[in-house]
Parts: sequence; C-alpha cells; structure tokens
Amino acid sequence: MTTMPITQELVIEKAGELPGFPRVITEIIATLDDPEANLNVLSQLIQLDPVIAARVLSLANNAASRTRHLSEIRDIYTATSLIGMGRVRQMALISSCTDYFDKIAPANMTSMFWQHSVAVGICGEEIALHIDKPVSASTALIAGLLHDVGQLWLYRFSPEGFRTAWSNALAHSGGIEEAERKQFGADHSVIGAWLTEYWQLPPPIIAAIRFHHACDAALDQPIVPVIHVAEVLSNALDLTGRKENHVTHISSAACRSLGIIWNDEVRTLFGRIDARSRHANAFFEST
Repeated sequence: MTTMPITQELVIEKAGELPGFPRVITEIIATLDDPEANLNVLSQLIQLDPVIAARVLSLANNAASRTRHLSEIRDIYTATSLIGMGRVRQMALISSCTDYFDKIAPANMTSMFWQHSVAVGICGEEIALHIDKPVSASTALIAGLLHDVGQLWLYRFSPEGFRTAWSNALAHSGGIEEAERKQFGADHSVIGAWLTEYWQLPPPIIAAIRFHHACDAALDQPIVPVIHVAEVLSNALDLTGRKENHVTHISSAACRSLGIIWNDEVRTLFGRIDARSRHANAFFEST
C-alpha cells in the first residue's frame, strides 16, 4: 500500500512548520572558504548558543586537566585557543545538528538517528582528509551529518508510511531508498535535497545528500562519492550498533574516483574513524 506521492512543493510547504535551521551552521558554512575568518569569528558564533558554549568549555577544561594545572576556563576564546579551531568547529557543527534533530524528530527516533549521522559525518571528514581531492573536511562533516535529513522529514510528517517503508526494506533485505520510492514516490535522498535547497545550503552539500545512494550519477563532484563511501563504511564498521547497519553496495567507481585502495594502509583510517565516532557519540550522550 502506498501513500499520497510526496512532491517538492509539499516538502517545502511542510518545511515552514519546522524550527529554523541553525544559524551557527549557516554562519560556519559562510566562513569555511573565507581566509579572513579567524578565532574571534568562531568564538563569537559559539557564544550565540549556550548549549554549544557549555560543551566547548567542558571539553577545554577536560583537556586542560589532563595536560597542565590551569584555573577553570570560562571564556570561549581561551577554550578555542586550547583545543584548536578545527576541533571547536567540529563540535559546534555536531552540537547544532544533534540539537536540531532533537527538536524535529520523535523521541523514539532521535538517538538512533543522530548517532548514525555523527558517524557518517566523521567518516566523511576523515575520508576528505585521507584522499588527495579538493574536498573540505568541514563541508564533508556537514554533508554527512545531514545526509539522511530527508528521513527526519518523513518520520515527522508521514510516520506510519515511514515505518511501513522500513519494515518492507528489512523484510526484503533491500535498500531503504527503494522501499521509500514505492511508498512515497520519492526517497529520503531527494526529499533531503529539496529540504536543504530550501534552507539555501551550498550546492555541493545538496548534491552529496541527493546522490549518497546513487553517487555514480555525480562523480564529477568529489564530495558526492565521499559521503557515499562514508555511509557504507560507517555501516561496515558497525559504529552505532544499529540493526539497520547492513552493507548493501559500495560503488567501485566512487572508490576509484577518490583514489581509495582497500589495503593495509586504510587500517589507520578505520581506527581513527572508529575512535572519533565512538568518542563523539559518548560525549554528546553525556552532555
């Protein structure tokens, strides 16, 4: 049984009922390619959000307690100086996304969803650093965090149909995107692309979301195969222990386009991804 087809017009109409997309993320995106962006800019952005600020200060004080005897760190500038702009930017992005997911997703879906999103985001970031391609690690992190945002839309606005699609996918050991197309006429990749286009995110991020299950159609944009490989790898490494973590397909064309060779050299990459993903999820569960 299918539900009424989901169109771009419907997705945009319903998007107006969602909380506003986090300003911190859009501001960070705007400064990623800005050589003038500095520590002061990042610190000012973080101070706009007390939840992110508290998490940054917590991380900085934990780091300080292990390395030196310092008085309690109470300002964001000092905290950012101590733990580094890259780490703080990553924390701000993950924190903003997970808090946003909490606002728009049902309670019984939130933890499962954001743990997977964080795992794919960190996988994408590490792959971007590993390959010799012009892909920003922070952009890959953002695209990975948001790659399944179309599922949140489906779960919020068509929960019964979404559960039916998942049940059908698991029962037939197929891809969720195929089950969603049968159920809704559009899958979460397309819905996520429509949604992030409405939020006016950069075209590479939209493309990564749109094609993360069908990356061969957009290999000319390196971030697309990065996010495809990141999701497959996060499932293969079973980073979140979800029952849905089964590997269906990895595009050999994507691996070739990124220059990834699955030999002993990638074991270090796997180790970094595993450690960082588990640490990030544990940190955000405890704060």
